[in-house]
Amino acid sequence: MKIALIAPPYPLEEAPSPPLGICYVAAACEKAGAEVRIFDYIVRKYSPDKLEKDIRDFEPDVLGTTAVTMNYRKAAEILCTAKQIKPSMITLFGGPHVSFDTENTLTDYPETDIVVIGEAEQTLFELIPVLPERDQWTNIRGIAFKENGAIIRTEARPLMDNLDDLPLPSRHLLPMSRYQALGFPVSIITSRGCPNKCIFCLGRKMVGYKVRHRSTRNVVDEIENILSYGIDIINIADDLFTASKARVTEFCNELEARGLRFQWSAFARVNTVDLATLKRMKEAGCRAVSFGIESGNTDMLVRVRKGITLDQAREAAKACKQAGIIAHASFIAGLPGESLESLQDSDHFSKELDILYAYHFLAPFPGTTVREHAGDYDIEILSDNWDLYDADHVIVRTSRLEPQQIKDFVDKATAAITRDWAELDLRFRQKTTNDSEYLQIAGYYRMVMIYKILSEDMIEEYALQSGDFEEALTSLSDVIAEKCGLEIDFTRDQLSDLIQKTYIRFEQKENMTRFFWSINIHMAEAA
Repeated sequence: MKIALIAPPYPLEEAPSPPLGICYVAAACEKAGAEVRIFDYIVRKYSPDKLEKDIRDFEPDVLGTTAVTMNYRKAAEILCTAKQIKPSMITLFGGPHVSFDTENTLTDYPETDIVVIGEAEQTLFELIPVLPERDQWTNIRGIAFKENGAIIRTEARPLMDNLDDLPLPSRHLLPMSRYQALGFPVSIITSRGCPNKCIFCLGRKMVGYKVRHRSTRNVVDEIENILSYGIDIINIADDLFTASKARVTEFCNELEARGLRFQWSAFARVNTVDLATLKRMKEAGCRAVSFGIESGNTDMLVRVRKGITLDQAREAAKACKQAGIIAHASFIAGLPGESLESLQDSDHFSKELDILYAYHFLAPFPGTTVREHAGDYDIEILSDNWDLYDADHVIVRTSRLEPQQIKDFVDKATAAITRDWAELDLRFRQKTTNDSEYLQIAGYYRMVMIYKILSEDMIEEYALQSGDFEEALTSLSDVIAEKCGLEIDFTRDQLSDLIQKTYIRFEQKENMTRFFWSINIHMAEAA
C-alpha cells in the first residue's frame, strides 16, 4: 500500500520547523508496512498543479493530512483537491483541530473519508491493514466517517501506555536540507500529557492529563539520529518538560555520558523549575526556557486555572538569570474577563521580570474549555474563521474590552520593541550597525530571505543560469535580491553560505550552471 502524507503550508511567523506530528504518522504508516512519502508544502510552494504531479508520480492508494486550527482550511482544501485528482484514494484527516471539530470536518469537506481522532499512531497500526475493507472500519477505535449520510464515530481509543513503542519520527522523508537552511531548531518530545487545567489549552484533552514519559535512552537515541544530519539546535516541545526534576537530571546525565554537545531549549512552568535544575540543564547545553505566564494579574491567573503565582514567576526568571539561561515569557491578551486594569498588570509585570517576552491574542480553539463553555466566562467569540486563529488576530471581546482596545494595548505595550527594531533596521540599511547589531538583524533577514526562496520555489524557478559558477551565482543573487528587496551583496553572501554548507548544490554543463536543493545532508555527503 502506498500512502502520501501532506505537510500543509505554515506561516513563517510560526517558526516552521520540521513537522513532528506528520513524521510520527509517517513512522506509524511505515511500521504498518506501507510505502510512504511526505508531500511537504511548508518549505516548497504549494499549487494544485504541483499536487497533481506529486500524486501522478507516486500514485498513492491513501492520502492523509494533519492540521492545527490556523492551517486547517488550507489542509482541507489540499485534501479535497487531491481527492478530485484521484477519486479512488482513501483520504484521512487528523490532528488537534479535526479531533475536536469532527462532525463539521466530515460535513464541510465530504472528500474526507476518515477522521483520525486524538493520538493517531496505534489507530493507524490497526487501520491501515483494513483500509480497503470498509465494513471493517467500525471495528477500529478512534476514528469517524460517514455511512449513508450519517456520521459514525467509533469507540474512543485509550492513550498509549508505553511511548517507547512508538517508532522514531520518519524525518528521512522530509527535505531536511531546506529546514536546515531555514535555521529553526528541530523539535522532539520526551513525554506526552499535561496535568494542568488551563482553560485555553488543548494539551490535556489531546494527550491526556497523566504525563507519559519516553525512556531517557530512547529519547537520546533519537537525538543522536538528529545530530547525524548535521543539526545542532533542538527544541523539546513537551507540554511540560520539567514535570519531574529527577527525569531532567537523568536526561542531562545521559547527554553528557554520550558526549553529546548541542544547543537545546524547552518549555516549562514557573512552578516546576529551581536554580539547581536550571544549572544542570545549562551544563548539558540548554540555552533557553520558555514559560507561559499569560497574565500579570492574580485574579486572571485563577480564572483561567493557570495554577501559578506571580512570585513563582519572579523566582523562575531570577533562577534563569543566575543559571545563565535565556528566559522567555508568553502573555495572552483578551482572556475571559480581561479589562484595561488587568492588561496594565501584565504590562507592568512583563517589564518587572526583565526577560524576553511576547504577547499573543487569545485563540479559543475547538476542544478548549474556554470555547466549549464560553457562556460560563466573561467572553464572546466573534469569529469562526479558522484562518484568524493564529494568536495574531483579536477574535474575542469581554464585557469591558472591545477587540480594538485589546489590539491597541498590545501595540502600545510592544511599541518600544517595534521602535527599536525599526531603528536597527534603518542602521542596517545605512550600514552603520556594530557587529552585534549586524548579526542580529542579518540573521533575521537571512531567515526571511530563505523562507521566501523556499515558499516561492525560487531556486527551482531560476535554477539555470548562464556562465561559470561565479557568474551564475551573481546572476541568481541579483534575481533573488530583487524579489526579496535586499541588497545583492548580502543576498550573494547568504547564497554562498548555503552552497558551502551543501544545502544548495550546483552542476555545470557547457556554459550553464544549474542550482538545486540537496535532498538532505546525508545524500549530499554521499554524492
